[in-house]
Amino acid sequence: MLGSVRYAPDGEQAEEAMEAGASLLAASPDGWESVSAAVVGAAVAAVGQCWAGGWHPADLERIVRREASDATLVALVVDAVAAEAARPAAKRTARDARWTDQLSRLGAAVWWTSDRGYLDALAERRRTSRFETAYDVLAALRTLARLPRITPLPTPPPAPARKDGGAASRALGRIRGLLAKAEATTFAQEAEALSAKAQELMARHSIDEALLDTAGGAPGGGPSAVRIGIEGPYEQAKALLLDAVAAANRCQAVWAADIGFSTVVGFEPDLEAAELLYTSLLLQATAAMNRAGDDHHARGRSRRTRDFRQTFLVAYADRIRDRLSAATAAATAAATAESATAAPDLLPVLAARELAVEETTGALFPDTAPVRLRGIRDADGWHQGRAAADRARLGRGEG
Repeated sequence: MLGSVRYAPDGEQAEEAMEAGASLLAASPDGWESVSAAVVGAAVAAVGQCWAGGWHPADLERIVRREASDATLVALVVDAVAAEAARPAAKRTARDARWTDQLSRLGAAVWWTSDRGYLDALAERRRTSRFETAYDVLAALRTLARLPRITPLPTPPPAPARKDGGAASRALGRIRGLLAKAEATTFAQEAEALSAKAQELMARHSIDEALLDTAGGAPGGGPSAVRIGIEGPYEQAKALLLDAVAAANRCQAVWAADIGFSTVVGFEPDLEAAELLYTSLLLQATAAMNRAGDDHHARGRSRRTRDFRQTFLVAYADRIRDRLSAATAAATAAATAESATAAPDLLPVLAARELAVEETTGALFPDTAPVRLRGIRDADGWHQGRAAADRARLGRGEG
C-alpha cells in the first residue's frame, strides 16, 4: 500500500488513491503499531533517496515549504529527516559540519519514543484521527517521492591544519558582529561605516586564507559549493543581488528558478563571506525599499506596486555589484603592495583559485543560460534602488 502512492497520478485520482490508502492503513489488520513502524521505515528510505538525488536537509525543507499548502507537510518531512539521521547507517556516513548545522537549524530530532509508537504520538500531538494522520503521512511520502534529482554538491575539502586555527574564527566573528549591527541600526551613517568595515575584513580574510592554503606549496583543496534559498517575491532581483555578492567574493552563482535556490561555487572562506554578506544586504535592501515607499507615500501609489519593488531591488543589485567589485579590487591591490616581498605570488594564487571555481562551476552546470530580467520599468524605483546602494557605501576606507 505504501508503494502504490509513489506512482499515484495528479489531481482527483491522486486524492482518491491517498484517501483509499489512508483508510486501509487506519483499519489495517496488522495493527496500528506495525503500520507505524512501516511508515517510519518508508520515510527513512524516501529521505535516503532524496540524499542520493542531490538534496541536502535545508534544501528538502525549503522545497516542501515552497510547495506545501500548510505547515503540516513540512513538519512531517522534518520528522522523516530526523528518523533517517538517527539510523546507525546515517551516523557512519561522512557528513560535513554544514550538514549537521542544517539538521540543527531544522530541529530535526527524534521526539517520539519508538517507531512503532510514532503515529499514535503524532495523532496525539496534532489531535487528529488515525485516518487524518495516515493521510498526511502518505501525502508527505508522496511529496518526497516526486522530487526530481538535482546537481549534487562537491564534498567540501577537509580544513587544513593551521597553527592558529582561531584566527579565521575570530575574523568571521568580527564580520558577523559588524553586519548584525549594520542591520540593527536605524542610523544610515552608522550602517554605512559598519558595512564598509565588514567588506574590508571579508576581502582581506579571503586573501589571507588563499595565501595560507598555498604556503609551502601545499594547496588547501578545491572549490566547494552551497545552496542559498531565493525566496519570493522578486526572485529574479534577489538572485541578481546574490550573483553580485558571489562575484565580488570570487565565487560563481547559478540560479535554479524552478526549485527556488542558487548554488554558489567557491572556496570555503569565500562561500561563508558571500552568504553572510548576501543575507545582510538583502535585509538592508528590503528595509530601504520599504522606507522609500513610506517616506513618499503621498507622492503616488507606484512605490507600493510590484514594478517599483522589483525595479528597486534590481537597481540596488546592479549598483552593489559595481561597488563590491571596486572594493575587492582595492583590497587586492593593497594586499599585493603589502606582500610584494613576503608573498610575491599572490596574484597567481588568486588567479588559480578563480580558474578552479570557473572550472568546477562548468563541470557542475554545463548547460546554464542567461536570464532575461522582467518588470524593470519603474524609473523612480531604479533611482531609489541605486541611491540606497550608494548609501550602503561598501568600499575600502569609506565610512
